[in-house]
Amino acid sequence: MNLAIKLRRNLRRLVILLATFCMVSILVSAYYLYAGSSQELELSDRAEEMDCGDLKLLPYRLAEMKTAKPIDTSRKEPVVLVFVESQYSQLGQDIIAILESNQFQYHSEIAPGKGDIPPLTHKGRGRYALIIYENMMKYINMDSWNRDLLDKYCVEYSVGIIGFHKANENSPPVVKLKGFPLYLHNNLGLKDCCVNPRSPLLYITKAEADRGPLPGDDWTVFHSNHSTYEPVLLAKSRQTTEGNAPPALSGQSLHITVVQDLGLHDGIQRVLFGHNLNYWLHRLIFVDAISFLSGKKLSLSLERYILVDIDDIFVGKEGTRMNVHDVKALLDTQNLLRSQITNFTFNLGFSGKFYHTGTEEEDAGDDLLLKYVEEFWWFPHMWSHMQPHLFHNESSLLEQMILNKEFALEHGIPTDMGYAVAPHHSGVYPVHMQLYEAWKKAWGIRVTSTEEYPHLKPARYRKGFIHSNIMVLPRQTCGLFTHTIFYKEYPGGPKELDKSIKGGELFLTVLLNPISIFMTHLSNYGNDRLGLYTFVNLANFVQCWTNLRLHTLPPLQLAHKYFQLFPDQRHPLWQVRNVYGDNESHRVHGRQGWTRAHR
Repeated sequence: MNLAIKLRRNLRRLVILLATFCMVSILVSAYYLYAGSSQELELSDRAEEMDCGDLKLLPYRLAEMKTAKPIDTSRKEPVVLVFVESQYSQLGQDIIAILESNQFQYHSEIAPGKGDIPPLTHKGRGRYALIIYENMMKYINMDSWNRDLLDKYCVEYSVGIIGFHKANENSPPVVKLKGFPLYLHNNLGLKDCCVNPRSPLLYITKAEADRGPLPGDDWTVFHSNHSTYEPVLLAKSRQTTEGNAPPALSGQSLHITVVQDLGLHDGIQRVLFGHNLNYWLHRLIFVDAISFLSGKKLSLSLERYILVDIDDIFVGKEGTRMNVHDVKALLDTQNLLRSQITNFTFNLGFSGKFYHTGTEEEDAGDDLLLKYVEEFWWFPHMWSHMQPHLFHNESSLLEQMILNKEFALEHGIPTDMGYAVAPHHSGVYPVHMQLYEAWKKAWGIRVTSTEEYPHLKPARYRKGFIHSNIMVLPRQTCGLFTHTIFYKEYPGGPKELDKSIKGGELFLTVLLNPISIFMTHLSNYGNDRLGLYTFVNLANFVQCWTNLRLHTLPPLQLAHKYFQLFPDQRHPLWQVRNVYGDNESHRVHGRQGWTRAHR
């Protein structure tokens, strides 16, 4: 009896052990079967707890990076074809503004709902190196004849496509893109955007994380199981519970907001954006997408040259000027910025008449500036800060300039930089001939800068020219003027200044221009020292988010660099008055301009 009981117990244990072993074997086999057969990039469950900032832990299952086919640039012109919704659509204007800022050639067309697309070839060469759709659904839903023509052109001439999708209240929650193994999930709120460090698209952009909510609640994210799609930007859902996420996206904490199609599906490489260009990181990635899909034919180098002018040295009302502590901070910050901007040096524009016209503390600041005279670069800014076009004869202008030069010689200020700036850019363009001649006689000026050629706004149209052997460079603003001296009183609030620095207008100026001369003023370096705040934070942001290399050159070297990059700008556009009294612009090779007095 006891023997039977023992046998029964041992048999029961054996069955339990065998069952356990079988279960473990099944689980192990299933794991290796899944891991071995998965050939697609996807987000694993451990992404749910991943911090967006830890980019090295982005959960990719692929053992090897996927690579796109190299772009052949030999058989097409470096021109972009842009299909816009209308000539007034905001996204279309934003796209064109970036192309114009980079001085890329483009041709824009209203995207046809039906009908023919423009000719794509000429004498065996492709007319366009890149195609951009403001609304990618216009591309997806093209009639089969024109779609086939466009796709064949893209395959044969190695032309990529950039498309944008902006959801609206009528967009269905989920859309399968017709003809593609790609799903769109619309109208989501997102936060904490990450750049995929493995994306082959990246050129200027560094892999970083932008924490915080993304603008709007109408984002589109992409989902696919096909190996042709590589995420570029990913973000977390702003939904508080996973149950609010679309079923296909549940279990994923990072959603793809910009996706790169490597061309493995149909031979055409694409970059698709799940929103417009209002988000600053989309603009940065858009610039990289243009570069990548054009085979670097539509691309600037990574070098950026920055010159920071400080106008109105010694000028300003009492209480707004620099004191000793401000001057020391200026020098300390210059040394700090040299670790991020090669050879960085502040360029000081002085008006000697106003020396020692501040408070006692500010006069001491004037003296300390002159004690540090060799630490900075200097340029003349007119003795009494008067606008040159108000002087109708050259001799009066010369008298003012000689007074400023005598002041410079008396105080050891260098007089051989060959650069000058007129107060309010007066007389530079439209040209006041007396100014150019007086500059050369008094100072030997060879370089100046202005915001006003050929027009003040939009800033992206500013260009350079050469007149009377003086090189005129475009000058940019940075949001700092004589009255912007306190952080809390910044127009629109301090967030407006920070927004400009961190991805906004000031950052874009550096991103889209190989050479930037920034206008600032003495008062921006006293008080709350917004000038120092702005450029330290700008340099930090550029270094954090981009691979750009920042440099500073003296004005004369900078001018030669500018016209090496843009030789076609040497000859100016003159404005003339026609018989009807209207202003027209003409490019001529003559010397005589249209003076400000005649405007």
